[in-house]
Amino acid sequence: MNSHAELARDYVIDGSADSDTLIVLAHGAGANMHHAFMQQLTQSLVAQGFAVYRFNFLYMQANMLDGKKRPPDRAPKLLQHLENVLADIQHKQQRDELNGKRILFVGKSMGSRMMATLTSSLYTCEMAAAQVALNRVIGQVCLGYPFVPIKGGVPRLPPLNESSMPTLVLQGERDKFGLPEQIASWTFREDIKFIAIPDGDHSFAPRKSSGTTFEANLALVVAEITRFSKSLA
Repeated sequence: MNSHAELARDYVIDGSADSDTLIVLAHGAGANMHHAFMQQLTQSLVAQGFAVYRFNFLYMQANMLDGKKRPPDRAPKLLQHLENVLADIQHKQQRDELNGKRILFVGKSMGSRMMATLTSSLYTCEMAAAQVALNRVIGQVCLGYPFVPIKGGVPRLPPLNESSMPTLVLQGERDKFGLPEQIASWTFREDIKFIAIPDGDHSFAPRKSSGTTFEANLALVVAEITRFSKSLA
């Protein structure tokens, strides 16, 4: 078995299965669930008492199996896989393998856009088990939401605005997918909270001259996710 295949698992659950809050962690377009950022974030969240379910979308799973690089699937296929993830969580809870009374969505870039779409009025779940789990989602956290493509275009606001889900957006101050001045110029529903990550790029990494570090920014991200979770019913 090659090194790619050894890592090609559909999902990984970290933390205590007894935790009452399960974070479902979705990766971005270009980095899988085993990326250093995803692993560091997961371990930091586990240290705060969360259980974390991270997974690969199908195109990324295929990339890991054969080492080839494929672009992301189209939104309908990504959303269908998110439903499969939720259905799996529901089945695991029914078998007492997970507590997960509260589910918190946390998505990186593309993953956050798919999660926001799933919780909005733009989408209707097809799987009954997925809908049951979705009903336990208490909120969503967007890590570097991809408001606009790098080449420009219409802001991707509907997934966020066409929803009543409590939402926290953590955005790097230098994130070219949505800069602070752009975000300030757009109209959002009232219950979306925005927090700027100091000098962070799309991955929250600051410049060496900024006076802060990636580690400090990651700690801030984890602290804000924890605070947000505690604020929800």
